[in-house]
Amino acid sequence: MRVQRLAVEASVTPGNGAQAAVVGIAVTDRFEIVFDTNVKARKAANLRGNPRIAFVIGGLTSGDERTVQYEGDADMPRGTELERLQEVYFEVWPDGRRRANDPGLLYVRVRPRWIRYSDYNQYPPIIDELDPRAL
Repeated sequence: MRVQRLAVEASVTPGNGAQAAVVGIAVTDRFEIVFDTNVKARKAANLRGNPRIAFVIGGLTSGDERTVQYEGDADMPRGTELERLQEVYFEVWPDGRRRANDPGLLYVRVRPRWIRYSDYNQYPPIIDELDPRAL
């Protein structure tokens, strides 16, 4: 997951529709995903109403058929927890430090509920799932 800097995220609209976007991500040792967004973005509004979120990570590099499907719950941490997550994010996105004081910026942390890793670079492929017990 850490090899990838971009992911497609999907969230649920207030009318129970689907909304997806590409986001820049960082991943913690706990498999938490961290990304930033504007407080006025549709994904931010969606997650305030319904914290369920899903990602597809990988699959964008020609010749590399490894992907992660990820489902989890989002929150917007504050205080020391936010500082911890920002440091993880800034390791991947150093330019994020310049944006950190923007009052319209929001950091989102996602804790996993379910992860499926698929590696089709080999035969037979490797497909591993992590459910809540394994996480």
